[in-house]
Amino acid sequence: MARALEISLLGPPRVCRAGRPVSFDTRKATALLAHLALTDRARSREGLCELLWPDQDPGHARGALRRTLSALRKAVGEEWIDTAADSVLLRDGVGLAIDARRFRALAAPTATPEELAQAVELFRGDLLEGFFLRDSPEFDAWCASEADALRRELGGALDRVVRVLLERGEYGQALPYARRRLAIDPLHEPAHRELIRLYALSGDRAAALAQYRDCVRTLSRELGVSPVDETAALFEQVSEGTLAAPMLQPLAARPPAGVRAARTPAELPLVGRSAELRAVVEAYGSATPDGHLLVIDGEAGIGKTRLLRELATVVQSQGGTVLAARCHDDEAGLPYGPVVELLAEALRAGGDAIADSVSPARLADASLLLPELAALRPGLPASPALTSPAAQARLLEGVCAVLVAASRGTRPGLVFVDDVHSADEATLDMLGYLARRLRDRPLLLAFAWRSEGVPPGHRLRGVAAELSQAGAATLLGLGRLQEREVTLLLRSVQPGALPELERRVYAETEGLPLFVAEYLAAIAQGDELAEGSLPLELRDLLETRRSGLGPMAHQLLEAAAVIGRSFDLDGVRAASGRSDEEAVDGLEELVARGLVRELAVPVGGYDFTHDKLRALVYEQIGLARRRLVHRRVAEMLLRTNPGSERAPLVAQHLRLAGDHVAAAEQHRRAAEHAASVLAHRDALEHLDAALALGDQDPAGLYESIGDLRTLVGDYAGALSSYEAAAARQQAGALGRLEHKLGVVHQRRGEWDRAQTRFAVALEALADDDPGLRARILADLSLTLYHAGDPERAIAVARQARVLAESAADGRAQAQAHNLLGVLARGAGQLDLARTELERSLALAERIGDPSARTAALNNLALVARGAGELDRALELTEQALALCAAEGDRHREAALENNLADLHHAAGRSDESMAHLKRAVATFSEIGGDGATRLPEIWKLVSW
Repeated sequence: MARALEISLLGPPRVCRAGRPVSFDTRKATALLAHLALTDRARSREGLCELLWPDQDPGHARGALRRTLSALRKAVGEEWIDTAADSVLLRDGVGLAIDARRFRALAAPTATPEELAQAVELFRGDLLEGFFLRDSPEFDAWCASEADALRRELGGALDRVVRVLLERGEYGQALPYARRRLAIDPLHEPAHRELIRLYALSGDRAAALAQYRDCVRTLSRELGVSPVDETAALFEQVSEGTLAAPMLQPLAARPPAGVRAARTPAELPLVGRSAELRAVVEAYGSATPDGHLLVIDGEAGIGKTRLLRELATVVQSQGGTVLAARCHDDEAGLPYGPVVELLAEALRAGGDAIADSVSPARLADASLLLPELAALRPGLPASPALTSPAAQARLLEGVCAVLVAASRGTRPGLVFVDDVHSADEATLDMLGYLARRLRDRPLLLAFAWRSEGVPPGHRLRGVAAELSQAGAATLLGLGRLQEREVTLLLRSVQPGALPELERRVYAETEGLPLFVAEYLAAIAQGDELAEGSLPLELRDLLETRRSGLGPMAHQLLEAAAVIGRSFDLDGVRAASGRSDEEAVDGLEELVARGLVRELAVPVGGYDFTHDKLRALVYEQIGLARRRLVHRRVAEMLLRTNPGSERAPLVAQHLRLAGDHVAAAEQHRRAAEHAASVLAHRDALEHLDAALALGDQDPAGLYESIGDLRTLVGDYAGALSSYEAAAARQQAGALGRLEHKLGVVHQRRGEWDRAQTRFAVALEALADDDPGLRARILADLSLTLYHAGDPERAIAVARQARVLAESAADGRAQAQAHNLLGVLARGAGQLDLARTELERSLALAERIGDPSARTAALNNLALVARGAGELDRALELTEQALALCAAEGDRHREAALENNLADLHHAAGRSDESMAHLKRAVATFSEIGGDGATRLPEIWKLVSW
């Protein structure tokens, strides 16, 4: 049965088989698979040769195609590639998923709105983004043509989604789609018109006018033309306020999947807030006989309102009265708006108590804000106009009297004001006044505000701090939920959820309760959220949080999104191209708006308040500007930290800037640094990345990959890499590569193959490299010894020694003496063996060759063991193991662990022996790279 095959072509190419990523040794294999996946039909071998190997003669091109098909079948599975007759086809069937095909099916002319929304969500990047073939212009031209066609189809799908949402009156939901449509083609004037129309119908007239001006600038700069009459007429309608909304569809019409009207997530259990709930209940208990202030502080969506609602439920269950109001951003210019709301609540909750206990003068003062209060007592005295501080103080005292009277009862009342960060100045006066006058008033006054909206130095923070020091206030900061708490919430919505989903929801939401609630609401409704996707309600929320930013702050936010989640002032200034003063001003605005936050560690660092915000900002940056900023970031990193430690990050930015040559060079540097600290797997990834980016020296890269795969014990991979290097290498270097191929076969215990490779290496080797010839002879000698031909092995080893000495090649001399020592030990001549091996060790130490030192130390330890010197043998083997581990040679490290196990066993130390044996077995099991066909000779390595 075929295993599932997923081919992702939208964005950087990615292939997964049975859920695991698949890599290819050549870029041509990736190109061939992509071509077969998109053409959706059989392709002749001749046509594929012309496409991928246009400069080669037919015979060589067909040979290259055969090798590429072989590699492709091995990677993705024989069952998927049909090579019948003279054609090649990617077989269709259950388990095959190709994102580009899926997109086209969803975006078909007959697609429903639901399918269009899914198609747009699926399109995560241009076709084969960042991929090209340096020697196949025909393929690159085909790829560019297909990419253009897919972009046009995406544009059409976006147009249709925007049209549906516009007709339904869902302007806020349509805006992200309209912006994305314009980003595809900034010269598409109808897209400008739709965006202008949507901004205007959403009530953001300023944004609509700014969009028209952007349209004028773009068309003039790029095309030298003015907008057409239809666009100019739309501008006039927006300017004059005469733009009419389109006819809405019936309410029963179902919107596209994932494009719903905003909805409130279902109420979820209160998880992870038990300590905070106890704290607010205790604060309520402190509100008698004197009142108490409670401040709940936290970022947007952290759950402040929910906690206050839970407190209100507790207060009501105990017989207390609850008065609540909320401040609104768009009412910040309306004096006393939330205070009027509180007074109306008070009138409904305790009109009789107000009439009985509030003096006529105080009631008259309060009725200036809510005239309905005057009806409680006919004939109230007239209140003076609010033209003097004394009159304002009377008003504040009158409001306090009404609120306290309405909430007075057998239990203290609760007055809470939500979103205080949006309060107008007059309301702030009122809240500060009441907070300071809670003595003898059994009342819990509760404020909830966003941390970023009430910065240090804000007057209400001063009031809260003052009362807290006096024991009259409780200050409570809310943090994000932990992973186990998010898991409990998920299980309340979807019992039996898989651990992968639990981890994903936590990773996607980062424990922010509002985001958790939205994700769980989407899951409860059966929505399929792709990895990394965002419910549209949250996209709108994030869009709202950054709307209205000044141009400087907006530019800095984009630069920060390109840098990554964390950044500092110097970095964002350099990336944005702004001055120090401009960068500081912009950052202050971003912090004040709650889009970024200052970090305690490192000092001077900044971070996005949520990674989804960073992703959304990055997604909406135009490609040209995105590449410009990525290049600036790369240049800044190279300038401030030219060391190799930052090379991976520099490579990433250069790749995203479109400079593949420079990115490949940085990946090379990153690989060298990783290998220097024995992070061989990381080094291999960087070398693969350099290959994928079209490095100028693929042969050298393949050879380096082969060297690393040899060290980690991936011998099958090493052979493949060396063969790939040999296919691209000049004739003069073939001797070196054949030698390395022979060494790999030697390590695998394939003595005949190793001898053949060494013989080919000697034939291909130039006469001007006697040192390398001596080393090849030494390795041939070792192979002959292990193959059971000691006489010939001795003769070759002596030949290697003579040649090494004549060439004055220290490495070759060390290797030759080491082999003569191994052969002498095998013949039972321990004294001669010790002499030869000590010479080898001295030479290796003099030239600083850790591999030769390891071999000599290990072989000296075997000689010492043969002479009954167990302690000396242990000492030498432990030295060899330390050197080998520092070099990262896993196979020989396993052999040394095994040798130590034998030595400890011989010394009667069974516990130490078993510990070394377990490590040896664990390491040996990783060696070979042959899956089920492990080679037994690998486990027999004792001496080399």
